Amino acid sequence: MQGNLTALSITIFIILTVVLIGFLSGRDKKVRSSVEEWSVGGRRFGGLLVWFLVGADLYTAYTFLGLTSTAYTGGSLAFFAIPYSVLAFFISYFFLPKLWKVANHHKLTTLADYARERFDSKLLSILIAIVGVLMLIPYICLQLSGIQDTLRVAGTGFINVKFVVITSFLLVALYTFFSGIKGPTYTAIIKDVLVWAIMLFMVVTLPMIHFGGWTPMMDRIVKDAPQLLTIPTDGPKGIPWFITASFVSALALFMWAHAATGVFTAKSADSLRKNAIFLPLYNIVLILVIFLGFIAFLVLPKGTDPRFALLSLIQSSYGGVAQGLAYSTIALASLIPCSIMAIGASNLFANNIYRDWINPKVKPSRLTMITRGMVFVVIGLALLFGLVFPSALVSLQLLGVSGMVQIFPAIVISLFWMNQTREATIIGLLVGLAVTFTVYGTGNSYGIYEGFWGLAANFLAVVVLNPLFVKKAKSSTNPVKEFLFNKKSKEAPLARKGA
Repeated sequence: MQGNLTALSITIFIILTVVLIGFLSGRDKKVRSSVEEWSVGGRRFGGLLVWFLVGADLYTAYTFLGLTSTAYTGGSLAFFAIPYSVLAFFISYFFLPKLWKVANHHKLTTLADYARERFDSKLLSILIAIVGVLMLIPYICLQLSGIQDTLRVAGTGFINVKFVVITSFLLVALYTFFSGIKGPTYTAIIKDVLVWAIMLFMVVTLPMIHFGGWTPMMDRIVKDAPQLLTIPTDGPKGIPWFITASFVSALALFMWAHAATGVFTAKSADSLRKNAIFLPLYNIVLILVIFLGFIAFLVLPKGTDPRFALLSLIQSSYGGVAQGLAYSTIALASLIPCSIMAIGASNLFANNIYRDWINPKVKPSRLTMITRGMVFVVIGLALLFGLVFPSALVSLQLLGVSGMVQIFPAIVISLFWMNQTREATIIGLLVGLAVTFTVYGTGNSYGIYEGFWGLAANFLAVVVLNPLFVKKAKSSTNPVKEFLFNKKSKEAPLARKGA
């Protein structure tokens, strides 16, 4: 594999330009004045900024490289990403505004913060934080893998790929430490514009280059590779897997720390409702990206590593300038989500592990510095893990989805169920995690997505055990329960005007 100097130069130039913008976005010292300012931008982002930010942290390089790889090897199984995201945004319309109002009123910056206040339980908060951090590090590693693969294709023969990858992530860690959430928010605009422009460019031009258009391409797929257009009816990944994977992934989407970070930046609940309506527009790109995997299957030589399907297709189809724009888009789709994920993980560790468990009396200024400093630890661990265990990343991230969905009852169900008890919720979370890891470890999922078994056990434990503790829950209250369920409780403060 030999790189292209023009493509590499364009890629590095765009990456450095975006990193510079990330630094410039933090010129105002106010962004570093508190955890709330640094991690959720003081909750002043309007609907359009939230749309770009949430789009940036949910649609990553792994989304594009992973979907084309899955389409290349598994055909239409890759389409599970479409119903899951549509379902996730539909569900989010009903619970995210309510969650935002609670977080805004009580100055909460993580989902673990909400669980602590909702259930008066630091234990539950710590458990959710531990799950969130542990599940997120492999996800950050996958962003490392995305930019590493991109630079390997673009720069082999010209650069030391590992050195450039490490340097890129350290620069991202620096601008995240300096600028907080404003860094990835403003750079997300560039990333998302490039994603739309480049992905649409590729889905128009690649069928024309290789087949003469979309109709001849579809005819060729039907003739030479009809298996790509159907979902297997049996086997480990058949229709039951497709349905349960879509369902579990939908429930898990906004349980990730980086997704919650994007949500809490909004200046109003209405911004989140609008985003739930318009975020599915990204699926236009996703549907078409899956077809790039089909093109790669027909065009690339047999034996091509599926991990490089999209990158190899770009390399074999375009000249240096187009390659550079495509590679830089994928690189940004690695770096910018990494920044948001690092903020989410750092916030969980500093607020819900360090403050809630280790040092409850920590001063706000020190907590802010610890939260910011954890960015280097999180990204450093991700780099180390990704370089040492590269083959385990995808399987661990898929396990991460199954793990993250286990906090759904603690976060979402508790918004609507007044008498949900902390004891039943904690036991349900632990049971769900245990079942998920057991099913995953034994490999006996019976054609069902692993996280589904864990979530079913989780729900069952909560429903069965809740009556045992409900008397205590009915006789106790706290400000969050009052806010959620007491109609006489004061409404959240009027949203402040902002960006």
